[in-house]
Amino acid sequence: MPNERLRALLLERGESPDKLAEAVQVDPKTVERWVTKGRVPYRAHRYAVAAFLGVDESYIWPDALSRDQVAAVSESEIVAVYPHRSEVPRDVWEHLFSQAEREIGVLVYAGLFLSEDTRVQRILKEKARSGVQVRMLLGDPNSRAVADPGEDEGVGDAVPAKIRNALALYRPLRAVQGVQFRFHRTVLNNSIYLADDQLLVNTHIHGLAAAQAPVWHLHKLAGGELTSLYIDSFERVWESATPTEGS
Repeated sequence: MPNERLRALLLERGESPDKLAEAVQVDPKTVERWVTKGRVPYRAHRYAVAAFLGVDESYIWPDALSRDQVAAVSESEIVAVYPHRSEVPRDVWEHLFSQAEREIGVLVYAGLFLSEDTRVQRILKEKARSGVQVRMLLGDPNSRAVADPGEDEGVGDAVPAKIRNALALYRPLRAVQGVQFRFHRTVLNNSIYLADDQLLVNTHIHGLAAAQAPVWHLHKLAGGELTSLYIDSFERVWESATPTEGS
């Protein structure tokens, strides 16, 4: 049975089977069998194809791994768990962003601690100037979605004030080409800090400041689903967000 998803992805991306074969280092006839006969490649080739086309391998070959295998791989995506964001070592934040080669993304309400870190800001500038896409999502200080978390944490309108402070601190970064800032009006269950296939996910707990809530360090693996859930969440928020003034 033909693999219509693979065929459609090649058409959508404007790629030919020959180019895919060259990219993953297999014979073009092998790619043809993947498409026309629905043959399932070895795991290494599945990962290479998915990376080339920019999708998860489970989308192209949903039955390649059993649910038990997917669960096991997803569990292996967890690199570390920190009980409180305040306990994440500074060099973990720096390494996360400094190793990025394609994209960096930040999804927060304010994330003031990050805007106050001059070393991190320097890394973000350097990465943007080297061609890495840097996308920053802050809460809209005039939205109800931002006011509610402040009330939950017992700090009133402090969150909108923190957002405005963060924007002021980010002024030099906002002037760098390749850096985009947007406002979101989304009620966040997590703050997300991503760099290529690695994430730091700061969970949000009712009545607790983000600095006191846990952080998951995730690294996407072929066949896993956990990291992709958060990456997809970031993309959904980005699509509905609006550019900040001057971005």
